[in-house]
Amino acid sequence: MSASNKVILDPCCGGRMMWHDRANSAVVFGDCRSETITVTDRSHGNADGTRTLVIEPDVLLDFRDLPYPDGSFKLVAFDPPHLCRAGPKSWLAAKYGKLGNNWRDDIRKGFEECLRVLEPGGTLVFKWNETQVKVGEVLKLAPQPPLFGHLSGRKGLTHWLVFMKQEPSE
Repeated sequence: MSASNKVILDPCCGGRMMWHDRANSAVVFGDCRSETITVTDRSHGNADGTRTLVIEPDVLLDFRDLPYPDGSFKLVAFDPPHLCRAGPKSWLAAKYGKLGNNWRDDIRKGFEECLRVLEPGGTLVFKWNETQVKVGEVLKLAPQPPLFGHLSGRKGLTHWLVFMKQEPSE
């Protein structure tokens, strides 16, 4: 199904962990990687002591340069990598991705691209965990302030923020 038949974009879908319906037909699930990762994890894994993560996007893409025309989606769910420091075999880095050295430019461009592909009046839901980078630092990179947000998670470190693409000025 092409993006023209879908109204929602998740450009950093990873393992689709935040989705209730991981096969939602209204969503284009995109990511820069497609892989299956199995690691040793006796605490929460399978009986054999492993845990497997499957990253299987509909489209391989870069959230900093989305392959869609302006105004293509009604909703974008933007949950970019949030870790700066993680080892090369880190389960968390595999699960959530890792920011590069130019992460500020990457996140700034990600915000710009996500808003660009939204139709006027469209909604951007942004998810950020501030374990390593405070949400205030990240919001300085957004081209506009969020409308509202909410903290969640066991330690209250995950922020859900909602933006609305402004109507173009006449």
